[in-house]
Amino acid sequence: MTRLQGPECGREERLTEMIRRYEKDILRLCYLYLHDVDLAKDAAQDTFLKVYTHLDSQQDPGKEKGWLMTIAVNVCRDYLRSAWICHMNRSVQIDDLPVSASPPDENRLTLTAAIMNLPPKYSEVIILRYVQGLDLKETAEALHITPSAVSRRCKKACAKLKTELEGSEES
Repeated sequence: MTRLQGPECGREERLTEMIRRYEKDILRLCYLYLHDVDLAKDAAQDTFLKVYTHLDSQQDPGKEKGWLMTIAVNVCRDYLRSAWICHMNRSVQIDDLPVSASPPDENRLTLTAAIMNLPPKYSEVIILRYVQGLDLKETAEALHITPSAVSRRCKKACAKLKTELEGSEES
């Protein structure tokens, strides 16, 4: 395989670096959105394809992760809107989650399952804010909503998680 030469070479190197740094984060986000490992892999690949085609529009390295998460969220939303996905069995069990580098403890598994059971508008803010570590403004930009809406959704999502997790501890 021949390597690219000229101006395209810098784009390839920049994309390679982005994939190295954010591949796991993008894949995790896509999985939590789509509840399917194969779809998540496809969505992550589509995300990086879109990133490559729009690489020149992103100039601020400090906002790189937020920009990538915005693209990944939009790709996942497109997948969820597609006609054929409506016919799939999308029930997800905690055992179906991709294996992490270190074995997760029971509390983490319980929390992940609780996040996945939230309605999408709440799970997406939790994933972006607390799992991916985006700030309020980046999360708002990724979801195309206002920062105050992100804040409200975070509060409601946390309340729902607290209720569900406290209920599961009693049983």
